[in-house]
Amino acid sequence: MGQMPVQATDRLRHLADQTRTVRTRPCPPPAHILLRMMEAVGFIGLGLMGRPMARNLLAAGFPLVVHSRRPRPVDELAAAGARRASSPSEVARQTRRIVTMLPDSPDVERVLEGPDGIFGAIQPGTILIDTSSIAPGSARRLAERAQTLGAVMLDAPVSGGEVGAIDGTLSIMVGGDAAAFAAVKPILDTIGNPERVIRIGDSGAGQICKLCNQMVLGATLAAVAEAFALARKAGVDPAKVRQALLGGFAASRVLDLHGDRILRSQYTPGFRASLYAKDYRNVSAALAEHLVPAPVSAVVQQLVDALVAAGRGEEDYSALATVLFALAGLDRAPAAAAPTPT
Repeated sequence: MGQMPVQATDRLRHLADQTRTVRTRPCPPPAHILLRMMEAVGFIGLGLMGRPMARNLLAAGFPLVVHSRRPRPVDELAAAGARRASSPSEVARQTRRIVTMLPDSPDVERVLEGPDGIFGAIQPGTILIDTSSIAPGSARRLAERAQTLGAVMLDAPVSGGEVGAIDGTLSIMVGGDAAAFAAVKPILDTIGNPERVIRIGDSGAGQICKLCNQMVLGATLAAVAEAFALARKAGVDPAKVRQALLGGFAASRVLDLHGDRILRSQYTPGFRASLYAKDYRNVSAALAEHLVPAPVSAVVQQLVDALVAAGRGEEDYSALATVLFALAGLDRAPAAAAPTPT
C-alpha cells in the first residue's frame, strides 16, 4: 500500500493528541467538594449534639464559623481550625449556609430574631438548616420570615442521639424547599447517614416527623420497661429475656441500646429527659391541633413528666423505665442475675 498523504497524517496526529488530552484531563470535583471549596458553613449551638456534628463538618473539610453560649466548645473547635464568631449576626455576615442546634423553640427564635440575631444580618440566598427539635408552628413561622428576607429555612430535626452525632450517622427529617434541600444535601450527608437524610415535605413537615419519631420511641421504651418489670417480678433474668427478644419480631434499636442501658442502670444522658419532656409537650399540642386521639402517648407523657418532676431531668430519657419499676414495687436498678452454675 502507498503512504498516506501528509495532510491526512497530520489530521490523525491531531485527533490522537485530542484523545490523549481528553483522557488525561482531570474530572471535575464532585459537587460536595466544590461546595466545601467555595462556601463556609456557620454552626450555632455546640452542646451535647451540636459539638460532634460541627466536628464532623470540620473533619470533612468544610470551612466552619462557630458560635455558642459557652466558650469552651468554641475554643475546642477553634483550636481544630474553625473560625469563632462573637454572635449569631456575625455568623450570618460570614456565611450563607448556617446550621443551628438548640434546645427549644424560644432558643431558636432568640438566635434568629433576637438582638444581634441572624435575621438582622442575613445575606440574600442564605439557607438556614435548623436541626433543633421545635414546635412545627414555630418552624413554619420562622421559615416564612426568612423568605421575606430573601433566605430559605429548612427544619431538619435529627434522631440518633449523641452516639449518632459523634459517628455521623444521624437520621435527618427535613421540611422545606426542595431546591434548598438539594443544595445543602452534602452538609446534611456529612452529619447524618445519607440514606437517612430525607425530605419529608414543606416547612414544618420535618418537625412533625420528629414528633412521630418521639411517639414511637416513647411507646417502645415503655413497653420494654414493662417487659423487664414483669420478668424481674416473675424471677426471670431480664438480660436473657432481652437476648431472646432481639432474635425475633420484638427486636428494635430501643430494646438493643436502651434495653442495655436499663439493665445496667446507666442513665448518663445521650438525650436528656427534660428535652424529651419538651418534645412530648409539642407532641401533645400537635395531637390536639389535628384532633388525633393518642392514649398510649398520653401515658408516656405522664411517665416522662414524673421522671422530670422527681428531679431527674438531666438523666437520659430511658430512665423513664425507673418510674415503671417504682410503680411495680421494684428498686431502681435491676438486680444482678445469679451466676450460672458450671
